[in-house]
Amino acid sequence: MPELRTERLRLRRWRQEDLALFAALNADPSVMRYFPGLLARGESDALAARIEAHFAAHGFGLWAVEIAATESFAGFVGLSSARFEAPFTPCVEIGWRLAAEHQGHGYATEGAHAALAFGFRELGLAEIVSFTARGNERSRRVMEKLGMTRDPSDDFDHPALPSGHPLRRQVLYRLTAPVDPRT
Repeated sequence: MPELRTERLRLRRWRQEDLALFAALNADPSVMRYFPGLLARGESDALAARIEAHFAAHGFGLWAVEIAATESFAGFVGLSSARFEAPFTPCVEIGWRLAAEHQGHGYATEGAHAALAFGFRELGLAEIVSFTARGNERSRRVMEKLGMTRDPSDDFDHPALPSGHPLRRQVLYRLTAPVDPRT
């Protein structure tokens, strides 16, 4: 499976030793603020297993992010197939989730640029989307730094969240493949 490198990051497959750190970030209320809830260790491990299964099935996925200078696990960045039905599915989504101590350093943007390049160059994708809860300004800024654009008419109610849930309304951002995918 491909490994991606940037100036400061290594996007790699998951290791057993990542699981405890991943569980800690999934149990951190500041990291999970825009997700339906915190994940217990078993739920976090199950998510990591689904991520690995996605790699096996599709040849891409949510890479574990390692800070190159320290070789420390920071979270994930990568591509995944949406697992629900919406007007814009089927689609490939770019997403990220970093431990609190690794947020605010530009790692999500840096890693996402590498994942986008892989998606357009290697996978030949025509479009990659990203979505988040309306109030998640930090993720929305990353999407905009990546060159993704939003049409408010594309915003949607996430079908996995019940009516009235404060995170149900999602904003959708899109990015189409560059004319020359080598750029």
